[in-house]
Amino acid sequence: MAIAPNWKNMVITREIWIRELKFAGFFIVASIVQTYFTCRGCDQREYYLISFFTLIIWILLWRGNSLLNHFVDNKVSWYKFPTKRLVVGLISTVVYTLIAVITAMTVFEKVFDFSFGKSFLWTIYFSVIVTIIISLILHSREFLLRGRQATLDKEIHQKESIRAKYEALKSQISPHFLFNSLNALTNLVYEDQDKASKFIKQLSEVYRYVLDTRDKEVVPLDEEKRFLESYLFLQQIRFGDKLILEVNLDNVRTLVAPLVLQMLVENAIKHNVISEEDPLRIRIFEQDGFIVVENDLQLKSVLVDDSPGLGLDNIALRYEFLSDKKVEVHKNGKFIVKLPIIPELKNRK
Repeated sequence: MAIAPNWKNMVITREIWIRELKFAGFFIVASIVQTYFTCRGCDQREYYLISFFTLIIWILLWRGNSLLNHFVDNKVSWYKFPTKRLVVGLISTVVYTLIAVITAMTVFEKVFDFSFGKSFLWTIYFSVIVTIIISLILHSREFLLRGRQATLDKEIHQKESIRAKYEALKSQISPHFLFNSLNALTNLVYEDQDKASKFIKQLSEVYRYVLDTRDKEVVPLDEEKRFLESYLFLQQIRFGDKLILEVNLDNVRTLVAPLVLQMLVENAIKHNVISEEDPLRIRIFEQDGFIVVENDLQLKSVLVDDSPGLGLDNIALRYEFLSDKKVEVHKNGKFIVKLPIIPELKNRK
């Protein structure tokens, strides 16, 4: 049976070959031109040897520094530490250039029984100066490109943050939430006026917090916990002891994206059975640099229309710009969401 060729991979390979051939042609032309101006009094053997040596140097410096810059990019971020990245890039480039040129010249002299003589030091100086100039140009270009990408990422983050906050706000003022709250309040007015008064106060606290945090990227954890307490009070009027929320974050000092903990608790309530036989237990605690929100999986046989996927996606996108760690989601008999702890120095209110 004939196997169809993978045209996509073939196109990519062809493009790579064409690119490498262009680089090879450039290196050959550059070495010939450089040798022409620097070795006019050389005999034929010296001319060929120096042309070959120059070609090797071009390959070593161009390709080597390209790989070196890629390695440094992975270690030091242009976005977070631009000055440090520039300094480290220049120092590593100069050090690599010195090692590469001196090693190449030493090996070349021994292999071809050739002496650079007085031009030994001149070749080193020239290589370093040219490399520094080219590196500055490339670093400046990279800095501008990274700056443009950072601006684009910031705009994307702002859009996603606004959308996530809108979803959180919408969930709080949805007709279902308001209907359930007013229905519970109606019963309380007749049963327990003191509790009804407290219910109204907690409901107002919930809406006030939503409005106060709509323009904030992060809030202190203590503020989010107080908001969660008000929200939990409203829910426990409906569910009583059938809903159990355990929050163990007393010694945690961090920032959180506003309304995130509430959204996760709301999702747990919305998608799981809550009854006398199957009370829903939700735990919030700190573990290994994460705030963990965990609940038992006792899914309803008929799920509500709005899936938690959208909310989780919004949360993950918001945290991409707040922490180097990613939001983690696990299902292993329990539904677990891990939110990275955000150091207070990243407070970007």
